[in-house]
Amino acid sequence: MQHAETANRPEPARRRLMQFLLGGGLLASAASFLYPIVRYLVPPAAVDLGGDSVVAAKVGELKVNSGKIFRFGSRPGLLVYTSEGEYRAMSAVCTHLNCTVQYRSDVREVWCACHNGFYDLNGRNVAGPPPRPLDSYDVHVNGDDVVVSRRRGA
Repeated sequence: MQHAETANRPEPARRRLMQFLLGGGLLASAASFLYPIVRYLVPPAAVDLGGDSVVAAKVGELKVNSGKIFRFGSRPGLLVYTSEGEYRAMSAVCTHLNCTVQYRSDVREVWCACHNGFYDLNGRNVAGPPPRPLDSYDVHVNGDDVVVSRRRGA
């Protein structure tokens, strides 16, 4: 008789509270594991750069086979003076997780230190996790100024 009585009794509030906390903890753990995976697979959207052109450097400011970060609107840009004596410019924002990239003269490539991603001097992704190339810019020398501008139609 006593066994039937305990089967009809409602669950204690403590047991329901423990089940709620355990379920919430499992749900939070699953979310904390899945969030970085989703962020990796779905890179952030590109943001408008602002202005159309900017003076990135003065002629003679960069040594051969070196690079410089400059401000292009609200975002950083990268100007590279190649070993061949050409200027190349591109966005300095990695397409993986928006880290700032830098030019590595030892390997003559653009490098993202966040997850060891590499781009060539045309901004194409060649190694690591970056899902797409960097935006490339046009470079013109006007007098003593090295002017970087957004590509037409981009």
